[in-house]
Amino acid sequence: MTRRVLIIEDEPNIIESLAWLLGREGFDVTSEQDGAAALDRIAREAPDLVILDVMLPQCDGFEILRAIRAGKTTARTPVIMLTARGQARDRDTAEKLGVDLFITKPFLNSHVVESARRLAARTAP
Repeated sequence: MTRRVLIIEDEPNIIESLAWLLGREGFDVTSEQDGAAALDRIAREAPDLVILDVMLPQCDGFEILRAIRAGKTTARTPVIMLTARGQARDRDTAEKLGVDLFITKPFLNSHVVESARRLAARTAP
């Protein structure tokens, strides 16, 4: 079964590289560049995995994570937070909201791909 990953990121270069790498690993990849559109897509499609930036237009990553954890169909969806905001306060907030993994930018592509593979396998049917 193909696992669906939603990348929520406002940097097109990051979306492009991660989409290509994850697609090569067999993921079905979609993306959104602003928080409001991401919330709408999550409600409609309930992805199997979310890669989430914190700083986004319309609605920040913490609000999106809060909504994912509150949703009936998304509460257990694995979330990787990928952000330039690496302060302890941001990490603590993400952990309190239930993030599965917090990765700061710059990041190793291989780490993100391996983490996505591991988290998706954990929730495979």
